Amino acid sequence: MNLVLQPCCPMCGRTDGRSPTPPLCIDCDRRLTHCQMPQPTTEWRPPLPVFSWGKYQGTLKQAIATLKYNHHPELARPLGHAMGRAWLHSVHGKTPLIVVPIPMHADKQKQRGFNQAELLAASFCQITRLPLERRGLVRVRATAPQFGLSVEARSQNVAGAFQVGPAFGRSPRRPVLLLDDIYTTGATARNAAACLEARGIRVYGLVALASPRFGDD
Repeated sequence: MNLVLQPCCPMCGRTDGRSPTPPLCIDCDRRLTHCQMPQPTTEWRPPLPVFSWGKYQGTLKQAIATLKYNHHPELARPLGHAMGRAWLHSVHGKTPLIVVPIPMHADKQKQRGFNQAELLAASFCQITRLPLERRGLVRVRATAPQFGLSVEARSQNVAGAFQVGPAFGRSPRRPVLLLDDIYTTGATARNAAACLEARGIRVYGLVALASPRFGDD
């Protein structure tokens, strides 16, 4: 009975070899750790500095797909915690900031059941102790998936998609740290940052779980 009730690892389905960071098994936890970038601040420069925890490939790519498309929101906890620990160990770890996740359109979030960026941000903030503002931004226009679009088309696709949320009726005293699961061309993040900055809200940068850009020759 205990074997039947023992939870399975959402990545590989194993019920044994539980890791210290559930819900992952030891093997999947180890493989994810190997996906971490040795220098997550490779792209930390204007106009939008980016801190990326890992390379979007292999086990990390599988983990994000499992989280988003196989309905395993519990994966956001170990992934967000890993992001938070890396942030604390960086030169930015003691900077007072407000974390704002990149929002999904309400219709898409209703369909999926959750916003993965928001779940990652909540776990990230558990480790960093930074305040989380879930409604700092609102996605007011549904957009087509960015995958497969050119750089110019991606920018046009998300133009005007965001508005400053009700939480920022008054400009916050701290700068904003945006958070998302994947950073590719940066079109979504730049539009989100521009929306905040147009209201006089300083954007410190973006922290992403994964990017396919970093680490390339």
